Amino acid sequence: MRGRVVSSGTESPAAAPEEFPIMDMKLEVVVLPVADVDRTKHFYKTLGWREDADIEFGASRVVQLTPPGSPASVHFGTGITDAAPGSVRSTYLVVEDIEAARKELAGHGVDVSDVFHRDETGAFAPGAHPDRGTYSSFASFSDPDGNTWLLQEITTRFPGRVDGVTYGSAQELERALREAAAAHGEHEKETGEYDAEWPVWYARYMAEHQGA
Repeated sequence: MRGRVVSSGTESPAAAPEEFPIMDMKLEVVVLPVADVDRTKHFYKTLGWREDADIEFGASRVVQLTPPGSPASVHFGTGITDAAPGSVRSTYLVVEDIEAARKELAGHGVDVSDVFHRDETGAFAPGAHPDRGTYSSFASFSDPDGNTWLLQEITTRFPGRVDGVTYGSAQELERALREAAAAHGEHEKETGEYDAEWPVWYARYMAEHQGA
């Protein structure tokens, strides 16, 4: 799979677009501006967030913590951002059960909001989504500095949006491969040529059709 660089409007009109492979760019860290590093560290560790690092170098200090089950982490400390403490807003934390997540946070003494949802107009309304629709129910809380978090209940991902493709057994994986192979055969019939990038095609197809 190849991508095309999109012009930003600053290049010379004579410059020809170049093609490059699309590289993975994984969101790794969200930086939180805080006033009291130790207070913030205590708060998030109380929630069960894993401490990965607490490093001092010169006048700077960097603390890294990771929410349970998250591939991305947070950084806070001294000398790592000039943003005002508490200025980060509505960073999403995805949960499978919004009510259970809210109850857990409240049990840790966090001032977490009641559950709310988006109604048919897109406006926020009290309570969980009536149909418990995926992506539709929320709750919010903030850390001691006022950086805010938004819990979002996701039970089923939109097609093509996956955290990782997993299969419950070798038989499931075999079936998925056979389905991808059949679909890829039709793809090559349509193009009339051998697809040298078939692993990319398989990967995208299997990700988009997982559980279908």
